[in-house]
Amino acid sequence: MSDERYIVVLMGGISPEREISLQSGKAIASALSIDNKNIIKIIVNDDMVNELDNYKIDVAFIALHGHFGEDGGIQGVLESKGIPYTGSGITASKLAMNKVESKEVFRRNNIPTPDYFATSTMQNVSEITSSAKNLKLPLITKPVSNGSSFGISIIKEYDEIKNAIEHTSRYGGKILVEECIEGRELAVSVLNEKALPVIEIKTATGIYDYDAKYKSDKTQYNVLTPGDDSSETTLSHDVYERVLELAVRSHTSLGCRSFSRVDMILNKDDEIYVLEVNTIPGFTERSLLPKAAAAANISFSELCNTIVDAAIVPDQADQAPRAGNIANI
Repeated sequence: MSDERYIVVLMGGISPEREISLQSGKAIASALSIDNKNIIKIIVNDDMVNELDNYKIDVAFIALHGHFGEDGGIQGVLESKGIPYTGSGITASKLAMNKVESKEVFRRNNIPTPDYFATSTMQNVSEITSSAKNLKLPLITKPVSNGSSFGISIIKEYDEIKNAIEHTSRYGGKILVEECIEGRELAVSVLNEKALPVIEIKTATGIYDYDAKYKSDKTQYNVLTPGDDSSETTLSHDVYERVLELAVRSHTSLGCRSFSRVDMILNKDDEIYVLEVNTIPGFTERSLLPKAAAAANISFSELCNTIVDAAIVPDQADQAPRAGNIANI
């Protein structure tokens, strides 16, 4: 690596995840400054980012979460300016950000995911309820395109659907209604297309929402290892390998590159369900990608520099695999 590279760290943004993005960006900039003397921090406040024109930039490190960060928006701006950037390209970012489209890709590639349907407040509640009765309770509602578990609601009885839909709709027009699989919540980070150690998340409420992610001191993160039998600290060898394999397949099926975090549920019958792929997971002290990297003996500074080294060159961005052309990976 060279300390002569000019690296811009983009943070803040225009999504509800702005504050988390600021935390991620500051941590990344600090880590990169250990080996690189030319670190530029830009706090993004709009979708133009004209501040980029003020600098000679070798690589942009995207630390923007949610809208305009993970949906291909900032990637498009950077490509238009010819600036190499970290993470996935435009197409993969759009796919991963849209929970319905990504689940359709998972199904085409035989990646298990909970049953679901999409709806909105434009649809009559009775029609939504009728569709919901084709799924098994409990259900969960999520905004189709949002992150950090904003706007989720658990539905234990069908008469709770109206309130759940109203709550979730505050964070976006389209809504995913999905079977809420009960089991162990697992997160597998992927770095340079290889899976890092599995982390299990345990919350006080049983829901990994915004408060559990960023506020609660009761949320537990346990690094799991393969063992003879599943326990609080292990998964059986077979299950562990299947979890890792599904993480990489999910990442690849969407055309993701460099890094991501794949969220899964493991039920009591050792069946694994992929929930979603996050193309720009958090880089805070509570975030799962840095924890997984540390478990693999990769320091935070090394993690950030590895991601910079794998940055996409704009004229090569479309060489990443496109989900529509991938079958049964």
